[in-house]
Amino acid sequence: MLINQDGIRELDRRAVMAGVAVVGKATGEDLGRPTPCAGWTLADLLAHMIAQHRGFAAAARGEGADLAAWRVPSPDEDVLQEYGRAALHVIDAFAQDGVLEREFALPEFGSHAVFPGARAIGFHFIDYLVHGWDVAVTLGIDYVVADDLVEAAWPIAQAVPDDERRLAPGSAFRPGVTAPEEATRFERILAMLGRTPDGRG
Repeated sequence: MLINQDGIRELDRRAVMAGVAVVGKATGEDLGRPTPCAGWTLADLLAHMIAQHRGFAAAARGEGADLAAWRVPSPDEDVLQEYGRAALHVIDAFAQDGVLEREFALPEFGSHAVFPGARAIGFHFIDYLVHGWDVAVTLGIDYVVADDLVEAAWPIAQAVPDDERRLAPGSAFRPGVTAPEEATRFERILAMLGRTPDGRG
């Protein structure tokens, strides 16, 4: 599936809003639940997701090199309430004129890592498509991904480096695993990014 540059913004918006809907089903009692992200509770995962939303929004404004923009929320922040605000913030940042032509500084890829806007938004898209699944599995609820989102995610997932960075503390993705023969396309994406259908990450 070929994605035009402007199309990635709409795909990302849909993936993010699907995640907002899933997070909206969580309660404070769920925050201590383990997630498919090894060693992370739901509170940890949401804190990471908030930080990434904020960081990518800063990158869209040309401010991504500032490490403070990627700060993970402190434990006293209400991650359930803040998550929706952070999600809308990054969607708004991506929607601004000129974003696709702007260079995004993404320090998690290296201290001087810079990517074209459309490609950077593609990274954000695959991250939140998978993290929406992580939250759904944590809560024990269904997570249905539209076919066009899956097809758009497929080449992006294939392009994510499967190297030592996936072993670093706080890495969103773990080393790839083998998908079962009967796996769906989305399950194969999850496997490429270190997830298994039973929710082990």
